[in-house]
Amino acid sequence: MTTSELPRGDLAASLAARRELGPDYDAAFVEAVAERIEQATAVRRPISAETEKGERAVTVTIACVSLGVSIPVTAIAAVQAGLAGLVVVWLAIAVINVAFALRPRLR
Repeated sequence: MTTSELPRGDLAASLAARRELGPDYDAAFVEAVAERIEQATAVRRPISAETEKGERAVTVTIACVSLGVSIPVTAIAAVQAGLAGLVVVWLAIAVINVAFALRPRLR
């Protein structure tokens, strides 16, 4: 199976079969389509040591930038807005780091 012919033909045939079978087979249809999409994605983007090394480098960079930015931003927030400013700044930093950690992996 090449990337240019990935499941388009199969998907069209599956969709036609689903129409003939009716809504009782929707769950099976969705499951089959999802499985084929996962297989196609795995074929297109194999996981390599370089990919994992790059992801680790990005993670370390995000952590370092967060810490580096947090120092002056904390000082500015403390002087300008007091405790409320500190809370807003550190919540924003935490949300950014959690969002990065929970992002879907591009594999």
